[in-house]
This record gives sequence, C-alpha cells and structure tokens, in this order.
Amino acid sequence: MNNGAPLRFLLPLCALLSGCGESVEQPLEQVSEKSYAVNRDANFSIKNGDGSIRIYGWDKPEMKVQAIKKAYSGERLNKIAVNVSVRLGSVSIETHFPPKQTWGLFDRSGTVDYIIVVPKTAKISHLELANGEVLIDSMRGEDVHANLTNGRLFAHNCFGDLHLAVISGGLDVIYDWWEQRRFSVEADIVSGNARAFVPSDASFHLVAETRNGRIASDFGAQKERNAGEVTKIDTVIGTAAGSDIKIRATDGNIKIVEANR
Repeated sequence: MNNGAPLRFLLPLCALLSGCGESVEQPLEQVSEKSYAVNRDANFSIKNGDGSIRIYGWDKPEMKVQAIKKAYSGERLNKIAVNVSVRLGSVSIETHFPPKQTWGLFDRSGTVDYIIVVPKTAKISHLELANGEVLIDSMRGEDVHANLTNGRLFAHNCFGDLHLAVISGGLDVIYDWWEQRRFSVEADIVSGNARAFVPSDASFHLVAETRNGRIASDFGAQKERNAGEVTKIDTVIGTAAGSDIKIRATDGNIKIVEANR
C-alpha cells in the first residue's frame, strides 16, 4: 500500500525566483498506528480536511488505522487532532486542524493522510474529504458513501453499493475483474472528468450522462466509441446485467474503457 500522498502547498516565493539558491522547506511528519476489534458490518464515519483517505477492505473483523500528520512547525503539528471513537458496531474518525492563517501568501495548517483497513462488508455511511485524494479498495458492503470537494476519487474492485460524489477534480471507477453479482455504482462529478474501467466480460446496466461535455464508450455503438456529440448513454452491456453503473457529470467528459481488450 502507498503510505503517503503528495502534500499540497505553495512553494516559498524565493524558490520560484531563479538564482535564489535556497532549499525548499520540508514539512515535519508524525505517524500513528493502531488496531481495533470491530464487527464485520460496523458503520464507519470518516472526516478529513486536507490530505488523503485510503480505505482497504479485508476479511478480518478488525480495523487498522494509520494517520500521517504533516505540518511546517512542531506547534502546528501538535495542534492537528486525530480523534478515533470505536465501538464494535460503529467507528468515527474526525480530523481537527488549527485555524488557517488569514494573512500572508501561504497556508501552513498541515495535512493528514489516512490508511484505514476495515472489514470488507462494513458500511461507510459518511466519508468526507475537502482537498486531496480518496481511494476505496475491495469493499463489498451494502453502502459506501464518499464525498470529495477538490481532488481525485478512485474506487477499485468494489463489488458493493457505491455512492460517490466529487465537486471538482476527477473520478475513476476501476475493476480488474468482474463478478456476476448484484451491486450498484452511482458516481457524480460537477466539474471534471469521470472514467470507468471495466473488463470485457462484464455484464451491467450502464447509464452515463453529461450536461456540458461528451461521452465515449468502448462497449457502445461506433458513434459512442468516437466520442462525437453523445451526451447520454442508457444501455445494457453483456448478457446477465445484474448490476448498475450510473455516472453523471455536469461540466466534464465521461469515458467507459474496456480495460483488458
């Protein structure tokens, strides 16, 4: 698993000027790890402001949490609070940042990168990230809700019910293989592009729609493959469509990729 994510910050003005010769200041880092016993169908709520949230499903009735805090001073690093509240049937993870500066050019309030391993049949009723990257991998629960304001959201090999929303950035739904079981994906992006990578032997009901953009599908008719003026697709792919994939974009393009052709 990737234990880190790029920290988003502005370089000091000096570093942008040629001939400055000063090294870029590096953030301080603090890592914490802990394991907890939880039910296989536990309900999770996760909230973060800046950084990343990576969730991996596994077979054990146990949760592992790694939190990587980064900031430019020890004072600010210590003011970033990671609050984890655990019961067997419910888990809440909340991140609290110190107030952002209202003066100057640079936001030095820090980031938190989470790597969270949970039972794959768990329910994620609320996942919220303001800025950064979200990855949801190998989940099979009844409900996974993820909301990202700015950044990229990835769902990988999830054969449960997904509800994904991005305001600005990118959204990718990726399957390395296909399982003929009933599940659904609802993915919405306001500003940015969305893609679905699906194996050639997949069977599903596809609905893709964009208000200001275009749609291309490797599974569709020739006009859809050429990504002309197509703005909506509603079709059944394969012979046993027990699952649904719905992708909507307001301002952006949608691409349905036949992953292993």
